[in-house]
Amino acid sequence: MTPSQIAEKIVQALDDKKARDIKLLKTDHLTILADYFVICTATSSTHIKTLSDEADKALSELGEPPLRREGYRGGGWVLLDFGCVVLHIFLEDIRSFYNLEHLWNDARDIDLEPILGQKD
Repeated sequence: MTPSQIAEKIVQALDDKKARDIKLLKTDHLTILADYFVICTATSSTHIKTLSDEADKALSELGEPPLRREGYRGGGWVLLDFGCVVLHIFLEDIRSFYNLEHLWNDARDIDLEPILGQKD
């Protein structure tokens, strides 16, 4: 799968499980860390687990399991690294504290309407 296909599948999986304020940032011109960052907000620790499990499942079924997972036990934030795409799931207050959108404000914000409109 291409990086954009992986990012799109993650966004769709998050949307299916009611993630809030999903952002898809294209970062390939800014860093070698990843081509895309996906950032979203969860409503609870349980919701964080549900969102991360759903993204993991959706990509693993397509042969793209995460390379690593961070923050899973902390309760307020999870990072799933798919190599070319990094997924950040936050509780609202922790997302505000880290403010990744501001940190990566030179990244291109990808419009999600075409992605969410093509869900299977």
